[in-house]
Amino acid sequence: MELFDNLMLGFSVAISPENLAYALLGCILGTLIGVLPGIGPVPTIAMLLPITYVLPPVAGLIMLAGIYYGAQYGGSTTAILVALPGETSAVVTVLDGHQMARNGRAGAALAIAALGSFFAGCVATLLLAAFAPPLAEVAFKFGPAEYFSLMVLGLVGAVVLASGSLPKAIAMIILGLLLGMVGTDVNSGVARFDFGIPELQDGIDFAIVAMGVFGFSEIMTNLEQKENRVDITDKIGSLYPNKQEFKEAAPAVIRGTALGSALGILPGGGAVLSSFASYTLEKKISKNPERFGKGHPAGLAGPESANNAAAQTSFIPLLTLGIPGNAVMALMVGAMTIHNIQPGPQVMSSHPELFWGLIASMWIGNLMLVVLNLPLIGLWVKLLKVPYRILFPAILVFCTIGVYSLNYNTFDIFMTAAFGVVGYVWAKLKCEGAPLLLGLVLGPMMEENFRRALLLSRGDFSTFISRPLSASLLALALALVVLVALPAIRKKREETFVEED
Repeated sequence: MELFDNLMLGFSVAISPENLAYALLGCILGTLIGVLPGIGPVPTIAMLLPITYVLPPVAGLIMLAGIYYGAQYGGSTTAILVALPGETSAVVTVLDGHQMARNGRAGAALAIAALGSFFAGCVATLLLAAFAPPLAEVAFKFGPAEYFSLMVLGLVGAVVLASGSLPKAIAMIILGLLLGMVGTDVNSGVARFDFGIPELQDGIDFAIVAMGVFGFSEIMTNLEQKENRVDITDKIGSLYPNKQEFKEAAPAVIRGTALGSALGILPGGGAVLSSFASYTLEKKISKNPERFGKGHPAGLAGPESANNAAAQTSFIPLLTLGIPGNAVMALMVGAMTIHNIQPGPQVMSSHPELFWGLIASMWIGNLMLVVLNLPLIGLWVKLLKVPYRILFPAILVFCTIGVYSLNYNTFDIFMTAAFGVVGYVWAKLKCEGAPLLLGLVLGPMMEENFRRALLLSRGDFSTFISRPLSASLLALALALVVLVALPAIRKKREETFVEED
């Protein structure tokens, strides 16, 4: 009954004209950046963070959340029609989605992706509403030692579940932790690692790093690539899947929803891991694995459902524990701190309208996205014809204005440009930026809780293992490290992320 009352509160907040407008704006922007290759939700949310200064907290978060899960929808359109994933999690969608389009079933492929995403989004949002309150109750029992151990587990999970090289992911996490230490020490008031530069005494702004590493570097990476599109946008065909396609897609949607919902909660999991894992699962259990990559509906439905389910459930650790599980959730932390809202279990009690309003807006947003993605498919098809070289100057100007508006300081623009160049080099070296972002966000929080735990225990380091919950979290982190070190597990992990080849 209490859950019903809370959801009613959420819907009363979400259906206000202002919040509906921002949910629609977020969904449109999310679909747009998903459709347009080379932008993605992380740089877009990073660019829009300064705008949330002037928005009410609920409206700002609803808009940013709409951008995130809207991008999961929109990314499938580009992947299916022109074999260019507009969003990283849509990489796997190209394999069977584009082949279905080449076989004359583009409309059916778009419908399967949209309806599978809608089902997964609704189920995952229901799980978020059901499981978030109990988890938040458990989180109230956390002290500084438990929070430190939980953040260690989060960083280890981010490394283990990151795609690509493990040593590179570890290096990026460590670099993020070091960047988080720049600025004035909270306890002693002593400036550290500022190299005598006054602008660094307050630390490196999170939005500057995010916009440089994900925004500016993304522009540079895309500009060096030739636009080579296999254009079949003029023959969409019927939007109705036939009986056989529906029969093959429906079980994959259910499996993808379950898998994505589970992996979305894990630190470092999220939409990208879920889509890869779902495709691997569907191919392994299929009676006809040779059909995958040639237009199998299950190879499209499973990953699309999984990435949308994961996009929704990744909010669970953020809203209940205050721990961001991926780069987008790290940006959401930034948006909350802009409004002096501390992410964690206290959000539910101190800001119930934000907590439940955000959850309710996800249901409304998923419905909006079905309307945006199917009836308006002609509009998105026309946008696909816009060359990237025309888009990038506008994106660059918008980024620069956003950075300058943070502190009205030109130094921030130069800092962002520097991180853009460094981010471009990292992309060339195949180093992921997401672990760095998580390290940057979690680093100061880890240090604060570590020092607070030692202060309360009078310098006794055993407090981290003498407290049962803290010890359990550290043991789990250690178990993850041991597991990923095993040759069989390491090989399976690598197979999951190269499946798209």
